Amino acid sequence: MAHTVHALDTMRALAAKGEVRDVAAGSVIFRAGEAGDCMFGLLEGTVRLSWNADAGHEDIQAGDVFGAGALVTAEHRRYGQATALTACKLLVMNREKFLFAVQEAPMFAIELLGSIDQRLRDLKGVTRH
Repeated sequence: MAHTVHALDTMRALAAKGEVRDVAAGSVIFRAGEAGDCMFGLLEGTVRLSWNADAGHEDIQAGDVFGAGALVTAEHRRYGQATALTACKLLVMNREKFLFAVQEAPMFAIELLGSIDQRLRDLKGVTRH
């Protein structure tokens, strides 16, 4: 998955001037129903996203983003829970920082869309041809 590598490279560059948060294994990053105004880029580690009282979940790796709904929905409430499965390093991006990132590196938006599209395919069990 080459797009994930590129997105990770871009996120690492952004991390040099952005807010980076270290999260211990087992920590809850956010819970369903909480207000949210930022998305997270996973720089290192593994995060489990779970929803519908743990009826479904997805484990994501470095180069992926999560919590992006907060950037597109006014007065956003988190849909699911994000938990660090391992020690993680997160890039925290509010809407302003995300827009700045896309201005600085326009392909970042395409890289993230590619990553999210692949994750949706995986969740739906769609095989790639």
